Amino acid sequence: MTQSAAHAQSTDSVLMIRPGRFYPNPETAVDNAFQRNADRDSEALTLTARKEFDAAVQTLRVAGINVHVFEDTAEPEKPDAVFPNNWVSTHDDGRIALFPMYSPLRRRERRQDIVEGLRKHYRVTEVIDYSPFEDEGCCLEGTGSLVFDHLNKIAYVSLSNRSNPKVIQRFADDFGYEPVTFTSIGSNGQPIYHTNVMMCIGTAFAMVGLEMIPNKAERHQVRARLEKTGKEIVELSADQIANFAGNAIELHNKGGEKLLVLSSRAARASNEEQRGTLTRYARLVQLEIPTIELGGGSARCMLATIHLPRL
Repeated sequence: MTQSAAHAQSTDSVLMIRPGRFYPNPETAVDNAFQRNADRDSEALTLTARKEFDAAVQTLRVAGINVHVFEDTAEPEKPDAVFPNNWVSTHDDGRIALFPMYSPLRRRERRQDIVEGLRKHYRVTEVIDYSPFEDEGCCLEGTGSLVFDHLNKIAYVSLSNRSNPKVIQRFADDFGYEPVTFTSIGSNGQPIYHTNVMMCIGTAFAMVGLEMIPNKAERHQVRARLEKTGKEIVELSADQIANFAGNAIELHNKGGEKLLVLSSRAARASNEEQRGTLTRYARLVQLEIPTIELGGGSARCMLATIHLPRL
């Protein structure tokens, strides 16, 4: 595999949104088992979340990642704005996708000014807006729902009310990805709300909670596709996934070094053998974000990866 081909899976540029008002979203608590009630008011939470966010940006920049920071707008209030990967994805052919969101509060996060901001640095050929599917009650929450193997044009999707088969197929047809769908069940007996909390695809590895896929045929299909595409599988336990071990993302820095970005909590949840395997493929970059994780997302959710061609 050539260096340029290897880099097609990862990118050295990300989009991040500095939170304007942060608190666990009551509209998403029903089906997001990763959310936690906060013991502080929203002002205190927001102040701490901003400090964590700023430290995370600094950590990424020191590691050699190009970070585009946009400020959340004060109005309308958007408690999950710090997790932009759910409403936007960017692609190496210059296209941008905007996604239909489950929570009405989260639909406010889609911002045309951010798309225009990206145009200043990258070539944007088309913006495809899937948000009208919300009128049909159909959602697909970006790279929370879709975990991409860009090298093999596969989109892995754990089905839930955030990941509707009709929208999955429309996206797959538009962007030329083969959808591999399955259902994963959390410890609460409910479907895992986002694929990217139980699965991370790197250039040469995959972290995945296979034990959370109860259907044996589906579990075998996921394993077989990963093995066929040459990924070394790092299996994650349900407890590790509950601690955000699956919510990671492979990036590369300006020097071409592969990085695996995850939270400190996620890193602590992994064992020595897993870390040994992962560090053969990437240097671990840890973000200390315990307050932000109360919102039910972790490091991966904070980073909307930018695959657009540079101007």
